[in-house]
Amino acid sequence: MVGFKRADRVAEQIMAEISEIIFKEVKDPRVHALTITAVKVSDDLRNAKIFFVEMGQDECSAEMRAGLDRATNFVRKELGRRMQLRFIPQISFIHDQSFGYGSRIDKILANIAQADGKND
Repeated sequence: MVGFKRADRVAEQIMAEISEIIFKEVKDPRVHALTITAVKVSDDLRNAKIFFVEMGQDECSAEMRAGLDRATNFVRKELGRRMQLRFIPQISFIHDQSFGYGSRIDKILANIAQADGKND
């Protein structure tokens, strides 16, 4: 039987908890257009990287980044109240570039298909 690392299980729980905290507890409207895409936790559970995208945007706006910077300590404190961990990880929010990259590829493919249709 293949088991999962504890860090992976904790990352899934952190992802669910942070999503709920941001949407229900954080009062700053700048961060409500946020989608958590992944969480990576170090093996010692001391650090967590929270990957996010802003809905409908390829890049992270300055307002979103400022809202996340302001809410980070509150989110960490709430995470500590909700989870049964010896140490609450230091969290850092990182913009997930893969969605913007995928969007650019979709646009390129659409342009190729459109150009191909004109040549027929």
